[in-house]
Amino acid sequence: MYDAINTTVAFLKKIVPEPVVRLFRPLYHRALAFFMALSYGFPARKLVVIGITGTKGKSTTAEMLFSILRAAGYRTALISTIRFAIEDHSEPNRYKMTLQGRGFAQVFMRKALDAHCTHLIIEVTSESVLQYRHWFLDLDGLIVTNIQPEHIESHGSFANYVAAKRSIVATLARSPKHTHFLVSNEDIPETRAFLSVPGTTAVGFSMHELTACTGDDRSTQFTYAGTHFSLPLPGTMNAANALAALKMTELLAIPLSTAAAALAVLPPVRGRVERIDAGQDFAVIVDYAHTPDSLAALYATFKHEKKICVLGNTGGGRDTWKRAEMGRIADTACEKVILTNEDPYDEDPAAIVAAMAAGMQRPPLIIMDRREAIRTALAAARTGDAVLISGKGTDPFIMGPHGSKTPWSDAEVVREELTRLLS
Repeated sequence: MYDAINTTVAFLKKIVPEPVVRLFRPLYHRALAFFMALSYGFPARKLVVIGITGTKGKSTTAEMLFSILRAAGYRTALISTIRFAIEDHSEPNRYKMTLQGRGFAQVFMRKALDAHCTHLIIEVTSESVLQYRHWFLDLDGLIVTNIQPEHIESHGSFANYVAAKRSIVATLARSPKHTHFLVSNEDIPETRAFLSVPGTTAVGFSMHELTACTGDDRSTQFTYAGTHFSLPLPGTMNAANALAALKMTELLAIPLSTAAAALAVLPPVRGRVERIDAGQDFAVIVDYAHTPDSLAALYATFKHEKKICVLGNTGGGRDTWKRAEMGRIADTACEKVILTNEDPYDEDPAAIVAAMAAGMQRPPLIIMDRREAIRTALAAARTGDAVLISGKGTDPFIMGPHGSKTPWSDAEVVREELTRLLS
């Protein structure tokens, strides 16, 4: 059914005029959401579905909760920006979007049920709300990690972006499930306001709840509710992600001791402060870091190292406001800054880089070929330095004009260039 829908939509796009498409698009997305859920027997009704939304931290929080649920003995599936997993079977998300359309989630949930899964973790984005992809997910719980300005052009304003997130919370409140567990960040006004949405069992989380929170560029430790946690992930931002997952863990009546054991052996999260080690005597990190806050947090994690930073700006034609700001942050925190191409889409990539450079006091090194930029950064590194390559994470393509896309992996390119350098 999923393949048939894709084929039909591709055909209709060729013959139906764009003004007509725009007129009927909302109705189409609503009808498709219902039809696909109906076709696969409303699979979400037979699963415990935990949604995760927020500007940043979704994928890491999802991976944490996925590991905790499995450690608690639940057969669990995962839909995230990084990958699709059903228990031990996993494949990378190569769709260049977090929550795919045309009923993808319904198809996947049916596969999860067929594999005898009882729980599903799914990332839900504000962009997916615009196409009603959050309909018929029948959430049992929702985690809101945070809200920062993002996708302003597509939503029209920050207020509209917040409203899209709030509509996801409202979806939880309307869910036909018996439980409506909401975990939301109390440290941010917009997400704190979600805790008052009626129809949910709402629990806030705040960094003030953690004690003895310490860490370095490889791990993080903290104590929560009398239980000690040790994460093989760096940065206080991962302590916040873990706390969000732990709050949902408690609502699901899973012992914190089980969660602590699961998080202590959490596998590396691909593309999220991912360390690439080929035997070099300096650190090399690949990270998504697509907002000013996340970029600053990445750099703060390596505050003791001399940083050589490679970055562009996520997505041509969107979030133009943050370009100069991200340039300013890199200029302030990094010893050396290399600006490069990222995902220009139909925008001039040189103009994107120029906008970033406008926020910098020192002239950056501009190398538009991303592989060459990475190669140059690695060659410049010395013992104890940190090469921080941000913006792409696990994104599988560099998106160019007219829908073109070039297969890409920051991590694989880094490994190839490190091998060449070390040999």
